[in-house]
Amino acid sequence: MSSGSRGASLAFGQAVIGPPGSGKTTYCHGMQQFLARIGRRVAVVNLDPANEVTPYERAVDIAELVTLPDVMESLKLGPNGGLIYCMEYLEANFDWLQEKLAALRGHYFLFDCPGQVELYTHHGALKNVFAQLAKWGFRLAAVHLVDSHYCTDPGKFISVLCTSLSTMLHVELPHINVLSKMDLIEQYGKLAFNLDYYTEVLDLSYLVDHLASDPFFKNYRRLNEKLVEVIEDYSLVSFVPLNVQDKESMRRVMQAVDKANGYSFGDQEHRSLEALMSAAMGADFHFTSTLAVQEKYVQSQDKAVEEEVMDM
Repeated sequence: MSSGSRGASLAFGQAVIGPPGSGKTTYCHGMQQFLARIGRRVAVVNLDPANEVTPYERAVDIAELVTLPDVMESLKLGPNGGLIYCMEYLEANFDWLQEKLAALRGHYFLFDCPGQVELYTHHGALKNVFAQLAKWGFRLAAVHLVDSHYCTDPGKFISVLCTSLSTMLHVELPHINVLSKMDLIEQYGKLAFNLDYYTEVLDLSYLVDHLASDPFFKNYRRLNEKLVEVIEDYSLVSFVPLNVQDKESMRRVMQAVDKANGYSFGDQEHRSLEALMSAAMGADFHFTSTLAVQEKYVQSQDKAVEEEVMDM
């Protein structure tokens, strides 16, 4: 994939990023299966040197080039320093990556990236990898996964918003923010507002007011107000809710990503998607929209309240 032949060999895909435990590897596995069902030839590229076991088959594996345990042992580095070194080592060995990817022309790519936040907010190695991929004709969208449990803590949610904004500005790719593990949100605690407040990132002044009722955060009201102003001034951050086990939820994320990276699927793929979705329109569908998630969450909360009343 030389720069001179980019126009004839465009490749599309997703750079799956996010903090540790946000579900990146699970997402890659689920999205690979979903896309394969509608006819896409999918190749998953593991760029996480700490990923020793994955549920998906690795078309390209950074472990063939460098592994985190080896770096930590040989250079006496901790996990964070080791990951940064691994990404810098990958950046210094672009020829290895180019050779591996060239053998997969015609595939749709999922890049499973490391979970170190610094790599997405201010360190340049992974950003440079994405830039090099663009020179080779890759049209990627960043899929930034955030665990939905942060919605239940207003303070943490403001932190997540700041991190998401910083990541969007630093990575410099078309960006889709995703609230992952929506099927577990009812286990995390009660939301202060409806779910669409968090996904659409509506008027955040209400969030600041809610935080002010907490004795700990009351002293930091001005700080929270300024952080919220920065987020609202850019008006970039919003989220797509995701339950990786729900086909309708996966379809919405896929369509958002396809729009972001410019992928346009053909008639055969469109027919396959319609067949898949029509066959799945049964008990398989628990979360058909943000509203459906919210309704299920509210019903769960109401049931809990009823049980408490009956026990009194």
